[in-house]
Amino acid sequence: MLDTIRLYFRYIGISLRSQMQYRASFFMQVIGQLFITAIEFFAIWVLFDRFENLQGWTIREVALIYGIVHVAFALAEAFSRGFDIFPSMIKSGEFDRILLRPRGAAFQVIAQELQLMRIGRFSQGLVVLIWATTALDVTWTLPKLLMLIGSIAGGACMFSGLFILHGTMAFWTIETLEIVNTVTYGGVETGQYPLEIYNEWFRRFFTFVIPLATVNYFPTLAILDRPDPFGTPAFVMWLSPLFGLVFLWVTLQFFRLGVRHYHSTGS
Repeated sequence: MLDTIRLYFRYIGISLRSQMQYRASFFMQVIGQLFITAIEFFAIWVLFDRFENLQGWTIREVALIYGIVHVAFALAEAFSRGFDIFPSMIKSGEFDRILLRPRGAAFQVIAQELQLMRIGRFSQGLVVLIWATTALDVTWTLPKLLMLIGSIAGGACMFSGLFILHGTMAFWTIETLEIVNTVTYGGVETGQYPLEIYNEWFRRFFTFVIPLATVNYFPTLAILDRPDPFGTPAFVMWLSPLFGLVFLWVTLQFFRLGVRHYHSTGS
C-alpha cells in the first residue's frame, strides 16, 4: 500500500511539473475557470433576484446544492482526467505498456494526470458553499457536518465514475462518445438546482441510473431537515452519499470488463 501511495505521488509530481512549465498559461486557465463558474452562479443569483424562490427553495438553499456539486466535480476533474486521455492511449498502443506493468490498469490511468487548473472551479464552488453554510439558518451538528463532507466525497466518486465510464467506452468505440458528456457536464448543470423542479422521468434517470440526486439533493434535504416531497425516507437520505461510492465501484468493474476484452493494436 505504501509503495502504491509513493508511486502515485511520483506520477502526480511529474504531471505537476509538466503543467508548471508554462506558468502564464496555467494561471490564465485557472482564472478562466474561476470566471466562467462565477458567471454561472451570477446567472442563478439574477434568477432568484427576479423570482425570489424556486418552488419554495431560496437562493441560500440552492447555493448549498450548487457548492456541493461544483466542489465535488472539481475534485473529480482534477484527479480522474487520466481517463479523458485514455482513448489516445488505446489508439497509440500505449495501453499495452500499462498492461505489462505490475500495477492495476485503472490506477495507472488515473495517475497519468492531475489537472491542477481545476482549482479555479474548486475555489469558486468552495466560496459559494461557505457562504451558503454561514447564511443558512441551520444548526450545524456533527452528523450534518459529516453529511456535508460525505456528500462532497460521494459526488467526487460519482463524477469520477462518469469519467471512467466515458474513457472505458473507447475499448469498443476507439473514440469516446460525446453523448456521455451530456451526463457528465450536463449532470453538473442539472445538479445546480433541486431535483424536484424537473419532470418525473428526468428525476428517475438522475436518481436510479446516474445517482446524482443521492450526492447533492438528498443530502441537502437531510441537512436542511426538509422532507422529500416524493416520499423518500429520512434514513435513505442520510445514507445516500454512499451510492456515489457504489457507482464508482460499478464503473471500475465495467473498466475491468473492457480490459478483459481488449485487443492490442500490435504497434
